Amino acid sequence: MSIEIYNLKYRKAIIIWLLTGCLLIAAMVVIGGITRLTGSGLSITEWKLIHGTIPPLNEKEWMEEFDSYKAIPQYKLLNYNFSLDDFKQIYFWEYFHRLLGRFIGIVFLFPFLFFWIKKQFSKSMMKKMLLLFCLGGLQGFLGWFMVKSGLSERTSVSHYRLAIHLVSAFITFGATFYVALDFIFPMRRSYDIHLKKLYKLSWITMSVLLLQIVYGAFVAGLKAGRIFNSFPKMDEDWISASVFMSIQKSGMIAFADAMPVIQFVHRYVAYAVVIMFLILYVTTKKMNTARLGKLLYPEVEKTLWLLPFLVLVQFLLGVFTLLYGVPVWLGVVHQAMAFLLFGMMVFIIHRFKTGNVAESNA
Repeated sequence: MSIEIYNLKYRKAIIIWLLTGCLLIAAMVVIGGITRLTGSGLSITEWKLIHGTIPPLNEKEWMEEFDSYKAIPQYKLLNYNFSLDDFKQIYFWEYFHRLLGRFIGIVFLFPFLFFWIKKQFSKSMMKKMLLLFCLGGLQGFLGWFMVKSGLSERTSVSHYRLAIHLVSAFITFGATFYVALDFIFPMRRSYDIHLKKLYKLSWITMSVLLLQIVYGAFVAGLKAGRIFNSFPKMDEDWISASVFMSIQKSGMIAFADAMPVIQFVHRYVAYAVVIMFLILYVTTKKMNTARLGKLLYPEVEKTLWLLPFLVLVQFLLGVFTLLYGVPVWLGVVHQAMAFLLFGMMVFIIHRFKTGNVAESNA
């Protein structure tokens, strides 16, 4: 069954626009990872939507920014020996991160207004576009909400707020990519019980992946990747004694607050992610037979091999990131690969979705 498109004239332009947005969001997450791993996230202590677009241009303005940074706990307790040149180095990544966020807003806004004026969106698609804008606005707010948590009493941002901010970025990317896929692949099959099973299995796999992403954010926020830098055991044990001690001391909150427990969960959920991806791959291959009518779209058949490949590469990246104590470049590549895995699952979910579709993309 096809999703009706009334006007094909601007379809390619809309696809390019949405995919450009996806790439920029992905870049935003990568730059955010660099910002976090280099300790740069608290270098700008105020949120100025317009004025903040222009960096300090002279020595006086640089000293004003530096003085603001000196007032927060991170400087007083950790970076008290920083020179102005040291401050400029961490300032760059946070400034670039915020500048890219502003640029993404512009990239989404002006083409949207153009396509809206040209009446290229149906009512149902217009709702999706407005949802994307709400998600983008929420992401900006959550970014500042996260930074604010590290300006008064903490030397770093709250790992809870970091996780919320990161997951929000993934969801914003996923929603944008899903809408782009509506335009790229307007054909969708009618209800099929076998595709329905694959669709449900895909969502289960996605849920496990999202759990791992949340715990990846917890690990990053608490720097829990810098302990137990061995594999497959946690030092000498499969489960470190400190895991049980943390749970005994703090109860269930240890699963969100204690470094040993968080690393333990992140380690073992990684196995679950690999298993779920392999189950999805094998189940899909078995169902895609002539007897069942060749369930898969051609684009899914061509890319299905990416499921086991990407998840195994990601697993190995996680292992080496741990073994080497989370160097910046490995941490960033590990996070970028998580983004690829997530994007692949959005693609699979979109192509496995069935049902009666009678909406317009234009």
